[in-house]
Amino acid sequence: MASIAVHHIAIACADPQVIEQFYTEHFGFRRTRAIPVGDSAIVFLKLGACYLELFQATAPAPVPPPARDGPWFPGWRHLAFMVDDVDATLAAMGAAARVTLGPLSFDDFIPGWRTAWLADPEGNIVEISQGYTDPEGA
Repeated sequence: MASIAVHHIAIACADPQVIEQFYTEHFGFRRTRAIPVGDSAIVFLKLGACYLELFQATAPAPVPPPARDGPWFPGWRHLAFMVDDVDATLAAMGAAARVTLGPLSFDDFIPGWRTAWLADPEGNIVEISQGYTDPEGA
């Protein structure tokens, strides 16, 4: 099988500049490219080998923003990041950390696994976790 890697996640944004600021300021993404398209641009943000591709939304959201840890209907529930310390990350984010669920500890499953979910400025759910590990041999 040929090599496969996650490349990007595309996000349609009501305000791409606000979303860009949020992910660059709080999650370490950096802008690598902006491609003009009509009156707007497609913006690429990079973190490691993964990109967020930001598009200007052209229609209103058909449903209210999700709550807690994301929607339970078919589709993407949330975007997740590993951090060194969930509580320290939330504290550093200050008012930008609009927590929707948690922080919760999952020590019964994996010792040290802790997670919180929060909403980005447009209501997309973002998970931050610490301590997740794969089982031996995985």
